[in-house]
Amino acid sequence: MEADRLSTPNLIERLVMTYQCPLCHKSLSLIDTRYQCENNHQFDMAKEGYVNLMPANHKRSKDPGDNKEMMQARRRFLAFGHYEPLAKRIAQVCASELNNKDNPLLDIGCGEGYYTHQVQQKLVDTSASSNVFGLDISKIAVKYAAKRYPDCRFAVASSHRLPFAAHSLSAILRIYAPCKSSELVRCIEPGGALITVTPAARHLFQLKSLIYQDVKQHDMTPETLPEFELELEENIQYPMTLRDGSALDLLQMTPFAWKASEELKQELEQTHQFDCEADFMLRVYRKHSD
Repeated sequence: MEADRLSTPNLIERLVMTYQCPLCHKSLSLIDTRYQCENNHQFDMAKEGYVNLMPANHKRSKDPGDNKEMMQARRRFLAFGHYEPLAKRIAQVCASELNNKDNPLLDIGCGEGYYTHQVQQKLVDTSASSNVFGLDISKIAVKYAAKRYPDCRFAVASSHRLPFAAHSLSAILRIYAPCKSSELVRCIEPGGALITVTPAARHLFQLKSLIYQDVKQHDMTPETLPEFELELEENIQYPMTLRDGSALDLLQMTPFAWKASEELKQELEQTHQFDCEADFMLRVYRKHSD
């Protein structure tokens, strides 16, 4: 029941003080199962436990973000644990950042909540803050995330218009997801952290080789982010052996799927084993305190 899910007074207080109205940017207060600002803009909590803070006039399409097929492919792929080494390291870094801090962490582009949940569980295990938010533009992905991971707080919203008050977040996790640097500066508290994950040079090189004649390695140049200083840079690289249709699921959850032929998709679906490299770059940027 939603009333039980939001029964902890301190958690309710932090939730009320954190979300911001996407229309007028006033603070949202949680009243029963509805968020409301002083200008009477209202946003109902869905039965699954998420809130939709994506006004219709902010959408570029009717159903933006990943569709159902892409989400299901990612769910199946992640369920086999192929990205678990990455998820564990992300969770360790986030737990280190939030040690003894009360302000929340936001996972931008959280999808179906795989990494959001891993971070939340690690924070609980280490007795750190467990006030973890997930945000994605895809309603169907957020709906699934909220239903499966009730201990995290999920919202449908744009990463370019974060529905959070200024300096209200101790850390932001951004795995591949785009976001305006000005929004990162606005929402992260002074001294807070931005944790990013991007493809490193040889990420999915073997899969790309099946699609492109001239396969280029990913550019590993760090971002230039105003108000932030690069503090940690770590390469996470390991081989993956994909079976039971995981190779096709991997293709379907990447932008490469738009370039792949139907023949290749059928071939990957029938392939007994496909060996592929996972190659990620994890970085931590520190926001200036002044």
